[in-house]
Amino acid sequence: MDAGSILLLVVVIVVILFVGTVLGRSVRIIPQARAGVVERLGKYQRTLNPGLTLLIPFVDRLLPLLDLREQVVSFPPQPVITSDNLVVSIDTVVYFQVTDPRAATYEIANYIQAVEQLTITTLRNVVGGLNLEEALTSRDQINGQLRGVLDEATGRWGLRVSRVELKAIEPPHSIQDSMEKQMRAERDRRAAILTAEGTKQSAILTAEGERQSQILKAEGQAKAAVLKADGEAQAIQKVFDAIHQGNPDQKLLAYQYLQTLPKIAEGGSNKLWIIPSEIGEALKGIGGVLGNVSQAGGSEPARPAAAVGATPEESVGASPEESVDRLEEDARAFEEEAAKPSELDAEAEGILRHGVHRGLGALEGDPVGPVEPGPVPGEDGSQH
Repeated sequence: MDAGSILLLVVVIVVILFVGTVLGRSVRIIPQARAGVVERLGKYQRTLNPGLTLLIPFVDRLLPLLDLREQVVSFPPQPVITSDNLVVSIDTVVYFQVTDPRAATYEIANYIQAVEQLTITTLRNVVGGLNLEEALTSRDQINGQLRGVLDEATGRWGLRVSRVELKAIEPPHSIQDSMEKQMRAERDRRAAILTAEGTKQSAILTAEGERQSQILKAEGQAKAAVLKADGEAQAIQKVFDAIHQGNPDQKLLAYQYLQTLPKIAEGGSNKLWIIPSEIGEALKGIGGVLGNVSQAGGSEPARPAAAVGATPEESVGASPEESVDRLEEDARAFEEEAAKPSELDAEAEGILRHGVHRGLGALEGDPVGPVEPGPVPGEDGSQH
């Protein structure tokens, strides 16, 4: 190959490279959510939107593309002094978005660094007016103040700060230990208060239940006593009516009186027995009954009253030995008087003797059984 051919080949290659370079600098494709700033001869010319665009080679210059999406920047922990002279370490996170590519390019050299420094200074101003407890419990207030200051300052930079968050607030270790002890003591106090309140409520409920129980029990006892009294009253009324309707005679009353005498002397500690004044009247009644029976048989009427030598005044205050002697004398007198009538019914005599001996045995301390009532002689001599 001669020299002319080689020269021609070199020229063709150079032309191809030049055309490729011109096309590469003239045609640009802007991705979505990106923006480009075009300078013509060193001066701002226009902002390129996403899509295909043409530039004048060697005249227009495209600056680095800007991301229009919302960006999240986390800054390292910064020491901040609170109003009570405590140093706390605070981590911040800033959410911002580029809204004006021209301003973000020409109004600030490095908007990320600018946002970081502005956040630190604003955070120190805000937290410096709060004590430690307020700083730990007022995160929303701090976030709102930071966002307001940053949004106002970064607006002319073509930025919009959407949120500012405090990621962590770390007080010194000594303060953390004190806070933990304080919180532990507070929790213990609350637990003690809750326990005492529970015990109080339990005691109140228990006392209320006992009061209700006592009230109900008292009402039940009162109603039971009323019903029992009503029942006893009705029983007494029925017995009273039955006695009056039955019209008991003197013989039955005297017999029941003798049956009651042993119960008076019951008890091993009885040292003194007071003879009721009515016993003489009862014995007189029995004597009268026997006398009536004797008269019915045609014999001489009995005089039991003469056999009863003890008057009610003499019987009161007598010792048990004297009472026994007097009762034995009265019993012998009644037996003598009762033996005179020949037609006296043997069964009536046995009842009388058994009743008298029962009373004597009770006075002397001998146990006696219940008296079995025998047949009582009627006016016509028959037993019923």
